[in-house]
Amino acid sequence: MDLLDHSYMKEALELAAKGRGRTSPNPMVGAVVVKEGKIIGRGYHQKAGTPHAEIHALNDAGMEARDSTLYVTLEPCSHRGRTLPCADFIIRSRVARVVVAMLDPNPLVNGNGVRKLREAGIQVDVGLLERETRELNTFFIKYISTKIPYVLLKAAVTLDGRIATRTGDSKWITGKAAREKGHEIRDQVDAVLVGVNTVLTDNPSLTTRLPGKEGKDPARIILDTHLRTPLDAKVIENDSEAPTYIFAGCNAAPERVRAYQEKNVTVMVARKGTGRIPFRQVLEDLGRMEISSLLIEGGAQIHAAALRERIVDHALFFIAPKIMGGGESREAIGDLGIHRMKDVVRLDAVHTERIGEDVLIEGDVLPSASLQPSVPVDRGTQKSEWV
Repeated sequence: MDLLDHSYMKEALELAAKGRGRTSPNPMVGAVVVKEGKIIGRGYHQKAGTPHAEIHALNDAGMEARDSTLYVTLEPCSHRGRTLPCADFIIRSRVARVVVAMLDPNPLVNGNGVRKLREAGIQVDVGLLERETRELNTFFIKYISTKIPYVLLKAAVTLDGRIATRTGDSKWITGKAAREKGHEIRDQVDAVLVGVNTVLTDNPSLTTRLPGKEGKDPARIILDTHLRTPLDAKVIENDSEAPTYIFAGCNAAPERVRAYQEKNVTVMVARKGTGRIPFRQVLEDLGRMEISSLLIEGGAQIHAAALRERIVDHALFFIAPKIMGGGESREAIGDLGIHRMKDVVRLDAVHTERIGEDVLIEGDVLPSASLQPSVPVDRGTQKSEWV
């Protein structure tokens, strides 16, 4: 494959990125059709249930698609799902060659689409810009491989790791640019999660607010064992079309559940157990709801529990050039029970970026082998943000 192949696939990747935050639970996919050194068709997957990128690109090319080369960032599907198999459409279009960035990790497709095209006599090349394609679709790859969402943990902190004063005041730790970046992240994920104490303290709406842009609100997830979320909280009383889900303990009062249902809030009652709600159970339920990405924006105990249970894939810390001091001010991460530096949670593939007056440090989480999932505690002796 030559430099022109790279150029055309790069354009396909740029097209794919236009679907960011809109295609879940499907991947972002882009495609271009090239004939005699000229791009004659372009397309990208825009939303689950709508035509895939290859269909858009080939329709754009029309009859000229015959004997052309199709560049597509993900292996064409070979099975009938919400749409017809793309491999069949490509074969009928009489394309001569297909260049694929990466095979589809979906077990229903993985290699079958390429095999079907080759059996039809079409030349297929695989692997061009595969790394870039994987980076673009980290959410999808995790979800389709495990059936649980890709999890991001985000916090805005001072230089000394604090997220609020002793009175709970946190407006604003970071500057305007960092806050806008936070809303861009909300626009890209399927759901955002907080604990009930965050609702009681901050009364957030958990919507996406982008200046001059129309953002997509994520589904709102509240961990609330004893259903203490006020019925008039902003996360419940707002005009957003995004759903709100409350995860409650197995002893949740039926009359309280009905009160939320009357507000169009879905209450997910734990199947068994006492005390806190295991994150793993939450993720499995969200996966069944086809939520492929989850942003955690909680407090110290929520963050600590997520790290302790090893469910965080990626962490983002917006660090403001401010010092709050210890005492009773609120920390970003609760106690993880770590005693040795070699056991700390580390980040890999770290990226640092200046965001206005603040700094963003993010990376993939490499959980400490010493961390063990916490166990339910006596509610009378220890507080938790989950309840």
